[in-house]
Amino acid sequence: MTPYCHKVQYYETDRMGVTHHSNYIRWMEEARVDLLEQIGWGYDRMESLGIQSPVMGVECAYKAPTTFGDTVEIRAGIREYRGVHLVVWYEMRRLGDGKVVLEGTSRHCFLDREGKFLRMGRDFPELDRTLKELAEPREP
Repeated sequence: MTPYCHKVQYYETDRMGVTHHSNYIRWMEEARVDLLEQIGWGYDRMESLGIQSPVMGVECAYKAPTTFGDTVEIRAGIREYRGVHLVVWYEMRRLGDGKVVLEGTSRHCFLDREGKFLRMGRDFPELDRTLKELAEPREP
């Protein structure tokens, strides 16, 4: 997969001139949306088929700060997929020096339009197969 890149904007920084911690969660979402688009299963496609995938949890380990003008390369992948639950991993690096600035995960499930759990293998076998093939367990 091609990494997603994000350039830190001025409004994303705090009074100390560093990126506010909440923005990294947004960047995780940007990278996840990009990852799903790269595999042919963007949110627009999933939602048109009645698939919803809410966030159930997020974990982040902040390693180094970023500041206005930094470009952050975000690698994302599937850590775990079990048909109903999906775990996406993220690694963010500051371009230029390659310093890791964040490692994290987000946990998701798959629901239908009524909020009931989908059985992906039965209901959406193509997406199920794709996610299983991409699953690559990684240490946090």
